[in-house]
Amino acid sequence: MTSTRTRRQPPPAEARWAFFLDVDGTLIDIADNPGAARVDDALLGLVARLHHACGGALALVSGRSLADLDQHLGSVRIPLAGQHGLERRDAAGRLHTHAAPPAARRELRQRMDALVAKYPGLLLEDKGLSLALHYRQAPQLASWLHRLLHGWLNGTEDLQLQKGKRVLEIKPAGFDKGSAIAEFMAESPFHGRRPVFIGDDATDEHGFLRVNLIDGHTVKVGAGRTAARYRLADVSAVRAWLAAAIPLQGELA
Repeated sequence: MTSTRTRRQPPPAEARWAFFLDVDGTLIDIADNPGAARVDDALLGLVARLHHACGGALALVSGRSLADLDQHLGSVRIPLAGQHGLERRDAAGRLHTHAAPPAARRELRQRMDALVAKYPGLLLEDKGLSLALHYRQAPQLASWLHRLLHGWLNGTEDLQLQKGKRVLEIKPAGFDKGSAIAEFMAESPFHGRRPVFIGDDATDEHGFLRVNLIDGHTVKVGAGRTAARYRLADVSAVRAWLAAAIPLQGELA
């Protein structure tokens, strides 16, 4: 990860931007249990208005699965990337997926099930294409879990370990939020626009690096080292900044 001198506030929105937004920690506050997170009506309205204002050039880029995102979004239908780029639904509704080798996935699932059974506080989230082990309620296990899961993947080229905020995720190698954004940017209605990516976690750094390379705007939410060029304090600040972007997008997009 690259540490940059981030400015405290991103610039005012301009027309012809493409918006890529993380969800947990960016649009909604992080919950101890992923299933406890709630998307409120105010956020749904904000996302729907911005999506319309920028001509559809808005996508959520999340660690959650597409099924999970759809459940939280209800009737709001927008382009989505889930499981850190392993699955993606484009603006035309087409689904793109990248799966792990079945045999390796089954073995890892069995190992993780055994860990969860042995250590209270661990939570296994099977997202279909990836396996996420949450240790928010057992932070004392963090260092040991990092070493253990790294050891499981030693010598494996098809799989990689993705680190997040008190979560470790095993997923197919070569795909991340940056690759998902690049795929969107090659398609309508994103192509030809300037990308803006907002995220809060280590998993978002891939997206920041990719967007920086194509002269986009990158925004880190909260404190911490980052490759992002701008910073917003918290979820409330993100929502306020996005709300301010809507009139200009609607007028000039």
